[in-house]
Amino acid sequence: MRRLRTQAGLTQEQMAERSGVSVRTIRRLETGKAADHRLGTVNLLADALDLGAEDRRQLAAVLAPAHPSPIPLQGKVNGDSSGPFEPEPEPESEPEPESEPEPESEVDRVLAGAAAELAREVGRRWQKEEEQRRVHDPFPLPVRWNRAPARLTDHAENIQRLPPGVRPEPMEPAGDLRSVAEAYRGIPSGRLVILGRAGSGKSIMAIRLVLDLLGGSGPDRSRRVPVIFGVGAWDATAVALRDWLVDLLLRDYPHLARRTPGGSTLAAALVDAGLILPVLDGFDEIAEGLRQEALEALNATSLPLVLTSRAGEYAEAVSAARAPLVWAAGIELAGLTPDDLSAYLSRTTRPAAQGGRAPGGEGGEGGEALWDSVLEVLRSGKDAAGGRLAEVLSTPLMIALARTMYSEAPGRDPAELLDAGRFPTASSLEDHLLAGFVPTVYRPRVAERAATGDPDRDRRQDRRDRDRRRNWDPDRARHWLGHLAHHLVRLDRDRHDLAWWQIGESLPRSTRVLTVALVSALCVTVSDWAVVLLVAPITPGEALVQGAVVGPVGGLAFGCFYAVMAAFGGGSFAPSQVRLRLRGRTDGIGRRPVRTFTDRFAAVVPGGFVMGIGCACAFALQRALYEGRSLTDPALVEALLINMLVLGLIFSSAAGLVFGLLAALETPLDVGSAATPAGLLSANRATVYRQVLVIVPVLTLAIALGGGLVVRLLAGVLGPLSWKLPEGLVIGAVGGLGGGLSYALCFTAWGQWLIFSRLLLPLTGKLPWSPEDFLDDAYRRGVLRRSGAVYQFRHVRLQHHLGHTYRRRQGNYTPATFPMPPR
Repeated sequence: MRRLRTQAGLTQEQMAERSGVSVRTIRRLETGKAADHRLGTVNLLADALDLGAEDRRQLAAVLAPAHPSPIPLQGKVNGDSSGPFEPEPEPESEPEPESEPEPESEVDRVLAGAAAELAREVGRRWQKEEEQRRVHDPFPLPVRWNRAPARLTDHAENIQRLPPGVRPEPMEPAGDLRSVAEAYRGIPSGRLVILGRAGSGKSIMAIRLVLDLLGGSGPDRSRRVPVIFGVGAWDATAVALRDWLVDLLLRDYPHLARRTPGGSTLAAALVDAGLILPVLDGFDEIAEGLRQEALEALNATSLPLVLTSRAGEYAEAVSAARAPLVWAAGIELAGLTPDDLSAYLSRTTRPAAQGGRAPGGEGGEGGEALWDSVLEVLRSGKDAAGGRLAEVLSTPLMIALARTMYSEAPGRDPAELLDAGRFPTASSLEDHLLAGFVPTVYRPRVAERAATGDPDRDRRQDRRDRDRRRNWDPDRARHWLGHLAHHLVRLDRDRHDLAWWQIGESLPRSTRVLTVALVSALCVTVSDWAVVLLVAPITPGEALVQGAVVGPVGGLAFGCFYAVMAAFGGGSFAPSQVRLRLRGRTDGIGRRPVRTFTDRFAAVVPGGFVMGIGCACAFALQRALYEGRSLTDPALVEALLINMLVLGLIFSSAAGLVFGLLAALETPLDVGSAATPAGLLSANRATVYRQVLVIVPVLTLAIALGGGLVVRLLAGVLGPLSWKLPEGLVIGAVGGLGGGLSYALCFTAWGQWLIFSRLLLPLTGKLPWSPEDFLDDAYRRGVLRRSGAVYQFRHVRLQHHLGHTYRRRQGNYTPATFPMPPR
C-alpha cells in the first residue's frame, strides 16, 4: 500500500482527500495494524491510486484476504466505473487520538519537525508585524466582508468538491476579520480569494487568517503551515509556481536550506509534501500583462491556497483567462461606515499626560472633541465635502493616514479635510493624506528623560534612545524614501520588495563596473605592497612600482569579469543562506557534498582564470618597464601567452578548490537568526568575515603548492617552466590576500552593500550615511513594513506617491506623453 502510494506521488492526506478514507485508516493499513478490510474500502483506495487490474488483485489479496475475487475489483478499471462504496466505519474501540501519531519514516519525521518549526517562526513573525502595524490600537477596525460576485468564483459544487447530483451546502454570506479563519476552514477545496479596494485591509486580513489558522484547529489540511508570499514579483511565464514558492521560502527562512535525507532542501520537501498553505498577497501587483498567465498557472494546480487582490484587476484576469480561480470561494471586503469612523477616530487621540486633559476636551473626551465636527458632518450625509471625505475614509489605509496626521500630531485640525476649495475631489483628499504622512511621522521629537535616580544610567539610556530613534530631517527623509521608491520602478513592472542587497542596482551599470574595478585595483595594490615589502628581497621603490602595475591590471581583470556578469543580469548577488562552521555538523540533516563541491568549483573557475590572466599581464608589463623592452617583442608576447595559460590554470584550480572547501564548511542559518533584513545583513557580514579568514591562507597555499604541480604537468608540452616555492608563496600571498579582499567587497551581497549603499549612494546624496539605521527607523515609524527578509512600503499607493514626487523634483524630469488616439 505504501509503495503504491509513493509511486503515485501522494501523501497520506492527499490520498485521504481523493478516496474519502480517513488518514488514520490509511496509516493503520500501511503499518499493518489492520487487516481484512471491506472490498468497498479497497476499491476506494484503488480508485484514488488509479490502479490497473493486476495491481487491484494484489491489493485485494493483501488488504482483503477473506474476500477472494477471481475478477478485477469493482471501481475504475481501464476507464470503467461503478457505483460508489461507503468506506468502512471506524472501530469504536479506538478513539481518534488528540495528537498526531509519530511519522512512519525518517523523511516524515524530518518534515514534521521542520513544519512545526516553520509554524512557530511564521506565527512569531506575523504576530510581531501585526503589533508593529498597530492593528489592535486602540482596537481592530471592523473590516467586514460579503460573498464575492458569482462571476468571480467557481460553482458551489466545485468549491465543496461534491459529486454530481449532490446539493451544495449554503456558504456564509458575510463575516468580519475575526471570522475569516472559520469561514476558510469551511471551504472543502481549501481555496479562497479575498477581494477589495486599494487599502481596504486585504493584507491585514491575510495576516489575521494566518495567525488564526496557526492558533486554531480544523480538518487535516490545517496541518499545512500558512505562509504569506508577496505574489506581485512572480512571473508565471518564467518560473513555475512550485519553484517560486521554494525560492521565497529559502529567502525568508534560510534555515530551510538544510537537506533532507532524500537530498532536497527542506523548503522543496515541504512544498512537495503539501505541507505549505500559500497565502498569495497582492495578485493585482503582478504586471498587467502577466496576470492572465499567473491565473492560468494557478488553475493548473489543485494546491489549496489563499489569494488577495483588488477586485478590478482580478476581474480583468478572470475575463482574459475565461475562468476564475478554480474551486475557489470568494469574499469581498466592504467599506467602513461613518459609525465605524466615529467609534474609532474618537479613541485615537489619547488624553494628555499632564492633568488627563486632551486638546479640545477633558479627560477621555479629548479625541472625540478633536474629530467631533468632522464626524458630525460625516454622520449627517448632507454635505458634499463630507460625502467625499466619507468615501476616502472608508478604507483602513486612509484612516491610518488621517489618524497619523491629525490624532498624533499636535496643532493639526482635521476640519480642514472638509475644505471643498482645497480638496474638490476624493483624489485630492487622498493625495493630501499621502503627501502629509511622511513629514508627519518624521517631525522632530524630544524624547523624555529617563528617571531611574541614577544620573549616569539615565545619560546612557538617553544616548541609546537617541541612537535608536534619530530625528531625521523630514525633507531629506522624503527625498531618500523617494529614491528608494523610484529604485523599485522597472520598465516592465514595479517591484515591491525593497531588498538591501539590491539597492546598489539603483546606480548606473557603468558606475558599478568602474567602482568594482577601482576597489579591486586598490585591494590588489595594497596586498602586493604589504607582501612584497615584508617578504620579497627587492628595494622599496621596485616594490611600489610592482604594486602600482599589478593592482590596476588586476582591477581591470575583475572589472571586466563583473561587467560580463552584469551584462547578463548577474551583477547583483543574493545574500548567502549559510554560515561557516569549522566544527562538525550536528543537525543530522543529510547533504550532497560532491554535488555542492562541483557546483561551487564550476562557478568560481572563470573568476580564478581571469585573476591568473591579470597576474600574467602585470608580470609582462613589469618586465617591459624594468628591462626597457617593447610590448610587441615576440619573446615577451610568447612568454605572456604561456604565463596567461599557466597562471590561469593555477589560479582557477586553486580558487575552485578553496571555494569547494568553503562549501564543505557551510551550514544553514539557524531558525530566527535571519528573521529580519537587519538580521540577514548581520549574518552575511559575519559569513564574509569568516570566508576571508579561510580564503586568504588556503588560497595562498593552494597557489603556491598547486602551481608547482601544474608547472610539472605542462613543462613537457610548453617547454622549460620555473616555479620555485619561495616565489610561489609570494605570488600566492598576493593572490590570496588581494583576491580574497576583492571577492569579499565586490562579489558578495554584503560587500556590494558596503561599497554601493554605504559609500557611493550617500556620497551622491541619495541615501543617508547609515542606510540600515534609516530603513529600520522607517519601519518603526510605519513607513515601511517587513515581509520576511525584505522591506516593503506600507502600501503600494504610498510607494507610487513617493516615487512620483521624487521624479518630479529631478531637474531632468519630463512627464511621459502619449499620442491621442484617432477619432
